[in-house]
Amino acid sequence: MYAVVKTGGKQYKVVVGQKLNIEQITADVDSQIVLEEVLMVANGEAVQIGAPLVAGASIKATVVSQGRGEKVRIFKMRRRKHYMRRAGHRQNFTEIRIDAIVA
Repeated sequence: MYAVVKTGGKQYKVVVGQKLNIEQITADVDSQIVLEEVLMVANGEAVQIGAPLVAGASIKATVVSQGRGEKVRIFKMRRRKHYMRRAGHRQNFTEIRIDAIVA
């Protein structure tokens, strides 16, 4: 059984027991969260596709940790103009573990 869930402007295919990093949400570590925006649920041959969401479906998950991703380096340069800029960015994320898919 798997589902497609939308969170943080992205879509993820999730399976029970899977760990994944999503955009940061405000929740404490080891707390339970419920993701309501379920786009599709598949259980073997039975597939429910929402228009746009599956009615009554939700994903129960546990927050494993809060963290920051790898640093992305930004470098801008204009040749022959004496212009160089360096910057970096680290995106915050929340690691969750999928506990149950409620269809």
